[in-house]
Amino acid sequence: MSGMSDRSAILVGRISGIYGVRGWVKVYSYTQPRENILEYLPWQVGSEDGGWRTMKVVAGRPQGKGIVAHLEGFDDRDRVRSLIGLDIKVSRDQLPQAAEDEYYWADLVGLQVTTVEGVPLGKVDHLFDTGANDVVVVKGDRERLIPFVRGDVITDIDLEKGEMQVDWDPEF
Repeated sequence: MSGMSDRSAILVGRISGIYGVRGWVKVYSYTQPRENILEYLPWQVGSEDGGWRTMKVVAGRPQGKGIVAHLEGFDDRDRVRSLIGLDIKVSRDQLPQAAEDEYYWADLVGLQVTTVEGVPLGKVDHLFDTGANDVVVVKGDRERLIPFVRGDVITDIDLEKGEMQVDWDPEF
């Protein structure tokens, strides 16, 4: 990604559609609150297999349940059509430091997951939000969906060792 390693950039959203006729895009923001994505500039827009390019956000605002943004150089709906589905990343140093016992999802991906009894379950593949709580998708001998509930289910996270410990039945 134009000079940014995977660890120096954080995925913060995705371009999800076209808004209007003047080149604005709909953005699905992964930030909390969602409008914070407009504070982290410039954006790196692209995909892992298609490459990344830096884009300047000229204007943006909350719109309904999402965000809309106007990117420099994109002034009609036909030009922005090629951006639909692309990811948005920003430099990690633009984001606030995570508080103690808080983590960016990007830091959890790839951690080895074991039960409190020491049974290996696999690696964190990705996370998603259900509204009630986040869910950790662990891929090993099979895929497991584990609720990200600190203390009850997620008992320990050690980023230095690359490990996550869970209180989870390996048969579930």
